[in-house]
Amino acid sequence: MAHSYAGRHRHGPAHGRRHASRSSLAARAIRRPVLTSSLLLAVVATTAAGYQAADGHQTGAAAYTVSSEAIQQANELSDTAIEDSARLAAARNETNTSIAASQEKDRRKAVAAEKAAAEARRQAAEKAARDKARKALEAKKQALLANAQGDPRAAARALLGDYGFSDSQWGCLDQLWNGESGWRYTAENSSSGAYGIAQALPGSKMGTVAADWRTNPVTQIKWGLQYIRGSYGTPCGAWDAWLSRSPHWY
Repeated sequence: MAHSYAGRHRHGPAHGRRHASRSSLAARAIRRPVLTSSLLLAVVATTAAGYQAADGHQTGAAAYTVSSEAIQQANELSDTAIEDSARLAAARNETNTSIAASQEKDRRKAVAAEKAAAEARRQAAEKAARDKARKALEAKKQALLANAQGDPRAAARALLGDYGFSDSQWGCLDQLWNGESGWRYTAENSSSGAYGIAQALPGSKMGTVAADWRTNPVTQIKWGLQYIRGSYGTPCGAWDAWLSRSPHWY
């Protein structure tokens, strides 16, 4: 029984070379960072399957040698993955840019809306203040007119603005009507018949304002301011004319 034993270790060297080829393949794959672990497994599986299908009895290192076609395919897959990643990154950047632009647009709209609202509130507050001041002034004027018999001068001064005269005209009007009637609403010129604070001639002219022209200083003052505006332009114009005449009249 001197026959030789062909046990499982018969192909030991070839088996060792098989392991060496696998290690070499893995090392070469690691040196190519563009290949992922899943692509490396795909290359090895594809290569091994291809050689085993071509020669079912082929063993050893040759059975697991990576072909140039497999490497090229892996590189193409890697390039495609890189391109896909770049497109995805570009798409994400574009989306992020679009979102940022939309947010900035919304922010600017919000800022503009707040400014507009603040301006509207400011204008409303100013209008309310003006209305309040105007109402207070009107209330004061009505009180002065109601007391015109007691203080006709204050009533006349309060009515200046209604006829377009500034308060700077008050001094001229005060002197003019003080010279004409002494500010007495019952003053009557015995020779001419001129009547009232403004000395209308005849006094009935003041009826165009109101029928109470004999007893109401406000009616007389309104008529007198109308007359001055139409004949002399301003109380100071009437005062200058009055001073230039002798005896004085306007």
